Amino acid sequence: MDLTENPIGIYEKALPPFSEWEEALEMTREFGYDFLELSIDESEERLARLSWSAAKRKELRRAIDRTGVPVRHLCLSAHRKVSFASSDAATRDRAWEMMHRAMELCTELGVRILQTQGHDVYYEESTDETWQRYMEGLAIAAEMGREASVMIGLENADIASVGSVEQAAAIIDEIGNPWFQMYPDIGNIVAHGYDLVSQLTRATRYAVAIHIKDARPGEFRRVPFGEGTVPFDSAFAAIRDMGYRGPFVIEMWNDGKRDGTPIAREALRWVRERMGTI
Repeated sequence: MDLTENPIGIYEKALPPFSEWEEALEMTREFGYDFLELSIDESEERLARLSWSAAKRKELRRAIDRTGVPVRHLCLSAHRKVSFASSDAATRDRAWEMMHRAMELCTELGVRILQTQGHDVYYEESTDETWQRYMEGLAIAAEMGREASVMIGLENADIASVGSVEQAAAIIDEIGNPWFQMYPDIGNIVAHGYDLVSQLTRATRYAVAIHIKDARPGEFRRVPFGEGTVPFDSAFAAIRDMGYRGPFVIEMWNDGKRDGTPIAREALRWVRERMGTI
């Protein structure tokens, strides 16, 4: 089985700055990717996407039609700051409004996987109550996904509450909804200090997409490919042995760089080379 035949998408933040969606999607295709993963994070600029007018949404749909490059995934990391498990009722209300709007955006754009938070709360203290609200909220989100035909993918996060595949799998089993599965991040697994191959083996039943990035112990982001400690050769061999035919997404950050060879293009070349040598 050749993993290079699996669809590979790119995280939006890996692209150079752009002003129009058609430009972003053209870059996605030019760099060699099959689709774009849209980001809705804590920034006001990206949060505003949940309140787009009909004209704004139509603009992105037209860009998708013109370029032929789909937006297949949506990363809803804004719940890191605005959590439906929060101890503050107003924050919870806002979080649920965001989830409803995100689901509507997914259906309008043809997004197939919505990535959700692997933690109950991030900027406040986790308690038994926040965890209970988190689990109840995930069950509701899974039903929303079922109704919209949008898969909810739980990512193992950069904090310990859901850092491992086992922790994520336990949550998925408890929710028990086929529209709620796992979106493992191989960099986060390594950064937490877990054995990557054994963790990936445990993800076989659950993985609907896989985030590819390099990392080091305790360092979850912005580690250039080849400079971290992720054992890519053995990881891709394990993924091949899983019989995994789903999508990959290369997760990285451009950080506003405009000059030189785009890092997203170089990352895809680097990753495909290693996929092709297993």
